[in-house]
Amino acid sequence: MYVGKTLFAQVMEFMPWTSFSRIVHRYQGNAGVRTLSCAEQFRAMAFAQLTWRESLRDIEVSLSANATKLYAMGFRSAVKRSTLADANESRDWRIWADLAALLIRRARKLYVDQALALDLDSTVYALDSSTIDLCLSLFDWAPFRSTKAAIKLHTLLDLRGAIPAFIHISDGKLHDVNVLDMLTFEAGAFYVMDRGYLDFARLYRLHQAGAFFVTRAKSNFNARRVYSAPCDRSEGVICDQRVALGGFYAAHDYPEHMRRIRFKDPESGKTLVFLTNNTALPALTICALYKQRWQVELFFKWIKQHLRIKKFIGTSENAVKTQIWCAVATYVLIAIVKKELHLDASLYTCLQILSVSVFEKTEISCALQLGELPIKSDGDANQLLLFDFQPDSSGHASFPA
Repeated sequence: MYVGKTLFAQVMEFMPWTSFSRIVHRYQGNAGVRTLSCAEQFRAMAFAQLTWRESLRDIEVSLSANATKLYAMGFRSAVKRSTLADANESRDWRIWADLAALLIRRARKLYVDQALALDLDSTVYALDSSTIDLCLSLFDWAPFRSTKAAIKLHTLLDLRGAIPAFIHISDGKLHDVNVLDMLTFEAGAFYVMDRGYLDFARLYRLHQAGAFFVTRAKSNFNARRVYSAPCDRSEGVICDQRVALGGFYAAHDYPEHMRRIRFKDPESGKTLVFLTNNTALPALTICALYKQRWQVELFFKWIKQHLRIKKFIGTSENAVKTQIWCAVATYVLIAIVKKELHLDASLYTCLQILSVSVFEKTEISCALQLGELPIKSDGDANQLLLFDFQPDSSGHASFPA
């Protein structure tokens, strides 16, 4: 039997604590702190994510119920809900943003060889945002509508391993297209996005950086055909054209030719118009690339179901961003554990196992490994009799005298 560290302590061993200490020092996170250091604060927030704790009282009670194991898990003293609340309110949320960025860089190196659904060597990113609704009376710093507040998670998802390469948290009023101004485009990479990001000046900057975009045209798209390439309509591609943008401002913002592909989906029967600046890939590959954009939608659905980012344990902007960034860091940390231990189990399975066994002292590679335990059965084992029944001459059971 393994009698070493708890599963939670073993997961925390994958944290880059030396680099984290430099981040904490950069923002003076532990200045004047007597209890609950930044490292302990992250452990408490990661514990809440892994075990689905949704309130400060839940975290306090769950940890205090296992008080004898806290020191081995990295806690110097019991975690009080008031102390944790104060830490989330006062300590700079950029500590956790930088920590998540550090873990993301490490995870992307591990997943760089992950196979794509397409036969493509280039890096493919999917860009989109997801809205989390909030109560306007409690979160007045995040305006969205006249009757409710909200925050947006703008995410650039690396489709190799479903690792977010970039995340920006804003209020609900920030338009999606403004996020293109915050990105540093990678030459040779593909950026797949929906029509909400169709801004020709920003797309031209992406084009000049040597990157490729794949998006959809709006219904009022105005362009003049310059050249038509031959295409096979039996495969769904209606036309593959080079177009020049019409209109003074559009032509000024994007002065070069753009590729337009009209595709009829054989399953739904819908006709879709795609725009891209890549002229080398086949038209069907461009259509398949846009279909992969759905991976970022699945990512948003997954994290909302399995991470605690819809119910917040603090109402200030700093507390909300702290919780979200700690959730992202925990998600990426488990992805790192999965890859470094070469586990066959899915990320969902790993989180489900950890949610009910963080206090167990089991070897982590065994606890998170899929496989059925052998069940021993003694076929010839005899059931011990409580009474020694002896049938009489008539066949009825009789007790011995």
